[in-house]
Amino acid sequence: MESQNIYILGIESSCDDTAAAIIHNGKILSNVVANQQIHQEYGGVVPELASRAHQQNIVPVVQQAIAKANIDKKQLNAIAFTRGPGLMGSLLVGTSFAKSLALGLDIPLIDVNHMQAHILAHFIEEEGFEKPNFPFLAMTISGGHTQIVKVTSHFEMEVIGETIDDAVGEAFDKSGKILGLPYPAGPIIDKYAKEGNPKAFPFPKPNVKGLNFSFSGLKTAILYFIQKKQKEDPNFVEENIKDICASIQHTIINILIDKLKKATKETGIKEIAIGGGVSANSGIRNALKEGERKYHWKTHIPKFEYTTDNAAMIAIVGYLKYLENDFVGSGVTASARLKI
Repeated sequence: MESQNIYILGIESSCDDTAAAIIHNGKILSNVVANQQIHQEYGGVVPELASRAHQQNIVPVVQQAIAKANIDKKQLNAIAFTRGPGLMGSLLVGTSFAKSLALGLDIPLIDVNHMQAHILAHFIEEEGFEKPNFPFLAMTISGGHTQIVKVTSHFEMEVIGETIDDAVGEAFDKSGKILGLPYPAGPIIDKYAKEGNPKAFPFPKPNVKGLNFSFSGLKTAILYFIQKKQKEDPNFVEENIKDICASIQHTIINILIDKLKKATKETGIKEIAIGGGVSANSGIRNALKEGERKYHWKTHIPKFEYTTDNAAMIAIVGYLKYLENDFVGSGVTASARLKI
């Protein structure tokens, strides 16, 4: 096998973004994402609408990825797709499309675990970005997931801590909803937080055993706090929005960093890589940089476009699996609750 010339098409459709990417020997040639604006009106992702939008987007997105990479589809060596976890209807669109295309082109099919892909995005060849050394701790933080994973090799991973209720991205979005902010609220809270006082309003931190997380109690505490304050002063949120956002963000980041500190102590691993949509948050990035100074961590933060759901991360896993001849048959099925 000529390892110098491998082209893989990656397809991602686990939630509400339809994405396709072409990777050539570990370097991304194109990374196309079609976002679905429709969910903003509903304040969250509507599964039925998401799968319908994927059906409309998938052909043009794949076509664009191939065109932008400046290759012919006949040059593809394999097709990698997200098998799970995610929304079943959305996963089915990507899975069926990948299967048909692989069959049509008579090339191998590679199934990818979405959560592994967030972690392995760090192995994309990218100028100015250093790859983590094994073993390392990965913290995957997104709208649907919050996990700390011990990564021993590309495909040897163990979840050592995860949320027992809401994911961290959900905590941001639901707090935003309480404050009357549009969906998704995470980036808006981050923006306000930069100008607010993080110690203005102390919120409780949940007491969860081990390395697991919980965010539902915090959300309830924020709800009751806002309700109480608005009774006293109807303009409370408007007048204090920056301080409220800074305080919420400060609390959430503290919860994450505390568990990370605990994980580095327990495992003795000081190399940390983050991934998932919430890793775009400036507060979390700053807290990790501070961890480098304070605790001598070595932290890896991926390029912004590889943090949210994207197909580049699916393509890199496809490439790594291709090198190991790790393929699946056309009988493969999507799995909404796929584990790492």
